[in-house]
Amino acid sequence: MRIDKFLWSIRFYKTRTIATEEIKKNRVSIGVSVVKSSKEVKEGDVIKIRKNQIDYKIKVIQIPKSRIGAKLVPLHIKDVTDNDQYELLKMRKMSQDYYRIKGEGRPTKKDRRDMDDYVENDVASDFTDWDDFFGETGEDSENED
Repeated sequence: MRIDKFLWSIRFYKTRTIATEEIKKNRVSIGVSVVKSSKEVKEGDVIKIRKNQIDYKIKVIQIPKSRIGAKLVPLHIKDVTDNDQYELLKMRKMSQDYYRIKGEGRPTKKDRRDMDDYVENDVASDFTDWDDFFGETGEDSENED
């Protein structure tokens, strides 16, 4: 099976076109050599894939006949990626800076929800009975007419 079709069929890439583009950008290799889209994949090959600034390594156990379900992927490949690569990915996600300066532009949906939660909590904790606050009772307002 061609490597672009293989990477698509094991759900590493969403479309076969994306898989082909990544291969053209030299982000996929078998062993130490960079491959072309037409390279045939065999059982036992170790494929190195650069995706999201991480170097994934997968070992081909079995070649699927066509695209497979996500639950069946472990039957066809084995993830042999180094643990430090996953730690690197985890650290990058944790250290991402806020994508825009506060107060600049419209608030995002997440910002709006955070503001709504803050206002709801603030109003709920500061709720006061306004009649008691101003010293008015229902009887006094009836006598004024």
